[in-house]
Amino acid sequence: MSISVQIIADSLSPQGIRLATLSLKYPRWIHAEFMTHRVFSRNASSSRAIPSRRLGALEREYPLRWDANIPGMQAGTPLAPEQAARAKAIWDRMADACAAGVAELAELGLHKQWANRPLEWFTSISVLVSATTFDNFFGLRWHPDAQPEIQELARQMYHALHASTPRRLAPGQWHLPYVAADEEAALGLDTARRCSAARCARVSYLNHDGTTPDIAKDLATFAKLAGDPHGPPRPLHASPMEHQATPDSLRDATDPASWQHPREHGNFHGWRQFRKMLPNEQITTFTPPA
Repeated sequence: MSISVQIIADSLSPQGIRLATLSLKYPRWIHAEFMTHRVFSRNASSSRAIPSRRLGALEREYPLRWDANIPGMQAGTPLAPEQAARAKAIWDRMADACAAGVAELAELGLHKQWANRPLEWFTSISVLVSATTFDNFFGLRWHPDAQPEIQELARQMYHALHASTPRRLAPGQWHLPYVAADEEAALGLDTARRCSAARCARVSYLNHDGTTPDIAKDLATFAKLAGDPHGPPRPLHASPMEHQATPDSLRDATDPASWQHPREHGNFHGWRQFRKMLPNEQITTFTPPA
């Protein structure tokens, strides 16, 4: 089981509101449960983007425990050793069959957005998540009633956050995942925000082939996501722009709700999202294609 958690950026506003960005890896079969937490800003690796041969080379994921089925959503006691061994053998047989089928579909020339899907049942997913609160997630998922794999994910996230010291930022200073302070100074804020968004879109500082990012390519990726501000409006793929943020200011220091820019908080509290500063950041009127 290859559940892992890494802090990518950790910041604290003058009001004491913490914004953290974490890189996660976990079995894809708990991804639907993770997606139910709506205060999170997320980007995830996609089977549509990963070549079939690379997806097939990913480490195979197994349940943390081989427990017995009983009525309800929680498992019973562990299977006997011989039953657990048989369960693992069946799991491997199904995974082998899916891997062979995916290879055949890829060889046939079927696009990976379809060919790769059966491998999702047995592999991990990489996810980038940013939020100003994780307490509800921990309360629900680090709980005996939750599935063991998401319990372990929540436990690791909790300990990673408690081991990290956030960097204090003032309004106008930016939380920029995958962009270090010296790189931000060299690039300038506008370029640094765009590069951060591009890297969040691919859920990694590195390129998909593992090479160090090229600034020109990062900016080209951002342009694909955000479109040309001087061209005709088109839908933005704006979720990677949610991770970059700067602290908001209060109009009245004695009133904790008197934010100057509440519309720009999005799903954060007390932080202004880069996404909310972009024109056409969401579609408000939809016309069906001809």
